[in-house]
Amino acid sequence: MTTPAEAVTRLRAAFDAGLTRPVPWRREQLLGLERMLDEDEAAILDALASDLGRSEVVSHLADLGTARSSISHTLKHLDDWVAPRRVKVPVSQKPGRAELIAEPLGVVCVIAPWNYPFLLAVGPLIAAISAGNTALVKPSELAPATSALLADLLPRYVDPEAIAVVEGGPDVAEAVLAERFDHIFFTGSTRIGKVVMTAAAAHLTPVTLELGGKSPAIVDRSARLGVTARRIALGKFLNAGQTCIAPDYVLVDESVVDQFVDQLTTAVDDFYGADPKLCADYGRIVNRRHLDRLRGLIDAGGFDEVVRGGDSDPEDRYLAPTILTGVSPDSEVMQEEIFGPILPVLSVASVADSVRFVNQRAKPLALYVFAEDDDALDQVVDNTSSGGVCTNHTLMQFALPDLPFGGVGDSGMGSYHGQAGFDTFSHLKSVLRKSTRPDPSVLYPPYGKVKSKMLRSAL
Repeated sequence: MTTPAEAVTRLRAAFDAGLTRPVPWRREQLLGLERMLDEDEAAILDALASDLGRSEVVSHLADLGTARSSISHTLKHLDDWVAPRRVKVPVSQKPGRAELIAEPLGVVCVIAPWNYPFLLAVGPLIAAISAGNTALVKPSELAPATSALLADLLPRYVDPEAIAVVEGGPDVAEAVLAERFDHIFFTGSTRIGKVVMTAAAAHLTPVTLELGGKSPAIVDRSARLGVTARRIALGKFLNAGQTCIAPDYVLVDESVVDQFVDQLTTAVDDFYGADPKLCADYGRIVNRRHLDRLRGLIDAGGFDEVVRGGDSDPEDRYLAPTILTGVSPDSEVMQEEIFGPILPVLSVASVADSVRFVNQRAKPLALYVFAEDDDALDQVVDNTSSGGVCTNHTLMQFALPDLPFGGVGDSGMGSYHGQAGFDTFSHLKSVLRKSTRPDPSVLYPPYGKVKSKMLRSAL
């Protein structure tokens, strides 16, 4: 098995030889990824089902469809992104031409998480390839079937001299982070994000950190409660709640909280039936350790009632879609990102109270607000800070290829998707092109009063 050090040495040699710079080479790799999605779709779906209990439909929506869309969008716009970007030149610098040239960074590292183990490995890789880099991909060992599949498939569809996959647990991750990269792209928890950033600092390596946090959903009294409940339930319980931008908790206007909870429980029943364990579209917790952690949040209490769910089956890695009401802000379930199918519902007096609640906590990766009142929507959007916002829906902001996706504060730094991803893995080099003519003597010393006055007025 190739070590991280050996892989990086090979990737560095390929980059230094100029292998990845030609745009036709980049297109060839992207088309290879596209063929992989088409030819090995069944194997990818099987791996995701093994790791996360996913149905084919959910994996198509969450992983394969989004990856296909990203490749198609990148191929369509790549020539425009690569082209030099003209910059206006002031009169004092004329004649001259200024531009930004996007050059590849070099050898980059993509460290993928276990919750969307295919998409969140391939998605950043698409951006890295489009920008002309070589890349080391480290899949998550907690999704072993998908990790093994990526290690098998990628060398068959993309240039193995320029793209490498290393598998393994924390010891391999530590060895990866000991290497010098030109950029590290990490998706995962805030805790591990700090480890990645510390390791990167030793080499002054820039990082993109796609983290998480407690992403709130705010429900105003003007919201259409039936639609709101369905969309929050969809966003929360997709992939058994193991989504970094899933609604982590809901702040509901006290005048409509009871009606909202009724609609929410109805939505869960409609989606997954009386026994979600039997529903093909409801996933599983990634492993027993995470299931025990989630069970601990329920067992710790700090809420009035479990109005739906709460039951689990350790042997099947199953935890039912769970709705908690009368939740205390000080309860254990409200202290850290849940990352599972538990949804706390809290009652608030107004949208202004919701804004204060959110602003007293770490900045989330996503924020959702539901209202028919435009003033209520604007109040939340204008007075909170988060990686991104979606009004009257959940998760959909991730699917827009031209809408940069990333966090702020504890929820991460940097962004990708579309041109933002290309730019993340590029250095936008500033270039000013000047001529040797004219060559006015006023630029050169000695500077007397006349020259000084002329130069001051020109700048």
